[in-house]
Amino acid sequence: MEEQKTPAGFKSGYVALIGAPNVGKSTLLNQILREKISITTPKPQTTRNRILGILTEPECQMVFVDTPGIHNARDQFNRILVDTALSTLSEVDAVCFLMDASGSDREVNDFIMENLKRVKSPLILTINKIDTIREKSRLLPLIEYCRSLLPFEAIIPICALSGDGVPELLDEVRRLLPEGPRYFPEDYLTDVPERFLVSEIIREKVFHLAHQEVPYAVAVMVEQFIEEPGRNLIRIEATVNVERDSQKAIIIGKKGQMLKEIGKQARRDIEVLLGCRVYLGLFVRVQKNWRKDRRALLEFGYHPKH
Repeated sequence: MEEQKTPAGFKSGYVALIGAPNVGKSTLLNQILREKISITTPKPQTTRNRILGILTEPECQMVFVDTPGIHNARDQFNRILVDTALSTLSEVDAVCFLMDASGSDREVNDFIMENLKRVKSPLILTINKIDTIREKSRLLPLIEYCRSLLPFEAIIPICALSGDGVPELLDEVRRLLPEGPRYFPEDYLTDVPERFLVSEIIREKVFHLAHQEVPYAVAVMVEQFIEEPGRNLIRIEATVNVERDSQKAIIIGKKGQMLKEIGKQARRDIEVLLGCRVYLGLFVRVQKNWRKDRRALLEFGYHPKH
């Protein structure tokens, strides 16, 4: 992206949002931008790719990097997700480490903080979901423990869902970022193409409507994206890839009802995103064990290191 002309004293930089699965990184990003660009579900490991969220103000541009949740990866696909998240740490100007106020995921959080010891960028500890803690004094042992391991520039309790504490977090980010150029045009909210956002919305609906392992076996590919300006319409055709015939049957549902509901809910959100009418055609295809297939991983946009 070509750097934009900026006024004297303008501050800018990249900020990684990192943490365990389901800690609220995507919810926080959407709250910061006041727009939905990152999908959210109650299930862990929803985010699979790094997604940029861009907040531009008169004197500052903050580029937030939403990363996959870090967890104990046992297979190639999940190792890719963890590598994607950890590789971000060396490329940013500040790191926002999200932790659940309950103090759960202790093992994962310790693993993340061990990796953060090698990071030279300033660190902010963001304790999320404080609405679930009645006695805020219960946070003190957790805060002291984290302080004993890392020199955090600030420790900020927030509720990403309601927005409580988010203005204070943004104040801290502004303070820490260096002077720099405007990396993206003022009206950019993200750097990912509309096709990607559409595929993510469809995948989100699968997460919400399907159960158990099925959503994790889904990869969505947008095959056609045809604009018809005269009709204020975009025609989209997408394929929902699964690993087994049994998963295909679940996604389609009895008399096609599940696939119809996925399409109905996805189309509604896509129309809000694109600001026009949308025709959405969904198809389901079995791609046997794609999460273990290097060629399929590459086709679906996941890049194994080995």
